Amino acid sequence: MLGKIQRCRKPLAALLATLVVTLVAPVASAMKLKTQNLTQLITSSEAIVAGTVKSVTDGIDAAGIPYTEVTIQVGSDAKGQVKEGSEYTFRQFGLLEPRTMANGHKLLAISPEGFPRWSEGEYVIAFMHEKAGRTGLQTTAGMAQGKFSVMNGKLNNQFNNAGLFEGVEINQQLLSSEQQNMLTTPGAVDATQFMDLVGRAVSENWIGTGEMK
Repeated sequence: MLGKIQRCRKPLAALLATLVVTLVAPVASAMKLKTQNLTQLITSSEAIVAGTVKSVTDGIDAAGIPYTEVTIQVGSDAKGQVKEGSEYTFRQFGLLEPRTMANGHKLLAISPEGFPRWSEGEYVIAFMHEKAGRTGLQTTAGMAQGKFSVMNGKLNNQFNNAGLFEGVEINQQLLSSEQQNMLTTPGAVDATQFMDLVGRAVSENWIGTGEMK
């Protein structure tokens, strides 16, 4: 990506090079994404938002950082950090597509591989990691692993849920038969059963009490 950015004017190229190293450290693993299972996604998220993507735009902020801005119309938040019916807006590193600058040069700083992709109108469940302290940039826990799209009642991330339940242990008495099957069946899962499981895991502190590992 840095080789492409060098086609832009030098000050911006230098800034973006620094950002990749210091401000977007998780990107270092985006190209070789480390698998995170459901337990890890829950633990590393500050909010677990379910809702409809209202808008997706991009831009460059005052510090010269390229971003994609996403607004979600919130239906619920399993962690209770975001009010139902509110709008949840965050900025993720990188543009939606290359952009031609005022000087005619093309900025190719799109969101790196491994970052989630967002589309207006899609219903999502997003395990949101906390914002970066220096930039305010934010994305999902586990990168694209933590963003799920719902279609026809089924839920999937960009990796067809690969590794989502790998190594996850839950007290089977806490689960419905459908949820027990879900843990051992690869691929898309029932959205209602999944959100019920996640909601109870959070509200009843399954991870803290050892009921979920």
